[in-house]
Amino acid sequence: MRNDNLKSYLNLHLIVFIWGFTAILGALITIDAENLVWFRMLLAMIFLGGFIVYKKQSFQVPIKELFKLIFVGLLIALHWIFFFKAIHVSNVSITLSIFSLGAFFASLLEPLFYGRKILFYEVFFGLIIIAGLALILQVEIKYLTGVYYALAAIILGVLFTLMNGKLIADHEPSVITFYEFGAGVFFITIYFLFKGKFTADFFTMSLNNWVLLLILASICTAYAFTASVKVMQKLTPYTVMLTTNLEPVYGIMLAYFILGGKEKMSTEFYIGALIIVITVILNGVFKHYKNKKEL
Repeated sequence: MRNDNLKSYLNLHLIVFIWGFTAILGALITIDAENLVWFRMLLAMIFLGGFIVYKKQSFQVPIKELFKLIFVGLLIALHWIFFFKAIHVSNVSITLSIFSLGAFFASLLEPLFYGRKILFYEVFFGLIIIAGLALILQVEIKYLTGVYYALAAIILGVLFTLMNGKLIADHEPSVITFYEFGAGVFFITIYFLFKGKFTADFFTMSLNNWVLLLILASICTAYAFTASVKVMQKLTPYTVMLTTNLEPVYGIMLAYFILGGKEKMSTEFYIGALIIVITVILNGVFKHYKNKKEL
């Protein structure tokens, strides 16, 4: 049992590392953010569809739930579009430093979804996070547009994560995600049809872009998602939450060594990012021990 938990914990770190690498791929793929998300969701949906057939799972979902999945799919599509736009107009380091706010935003929005009151220590940690963010913006003001896109992306990400938290309780995660990706592809397709984007040039990409897109859709999306669900069945939510907070750390480190140049930020940036990451982790620790005392 202990070996199973250790294996799951190591797998979780691999998954988080893969998620961190997603931002690197977003920087390396040289197409518009909207096009990138359309291809990513379409290819990932195909991979997930194959996985569902292989596992002999049912594609059936109640009509009422299907409408919820369609709405969540729209949120996911917008989340990824803003995410990759943030990377393109700023860089990976800025985008992922803002993404480390995700757990904090989730703790503030949870009361609206689950009917609990906001806790004092969450507000206190929030003020520290704002100070860390202010330090980043003070020295990296040229990336302000990227910060706005990243903030929009992470708020949308928290919203669809909270909504998925309720949906996954009643349905297979792979089936839910299949329909959400399908909905995302549908909405972006409608937008592209109005904009007249489906030309021969739209599908004409370099071999490098196609290879990176396939890696993004298969390993970083379809595989990472299904593997993360399996891991979460073995580990506590607390362990999962603390480990996933390392995604920005892995991503920023990868960006520094792989992309170089543009990703080398000021000392104040790294201090601000470190303040945010440590504060988010402390928030999780406080929440964990408070819940243990209440049991």
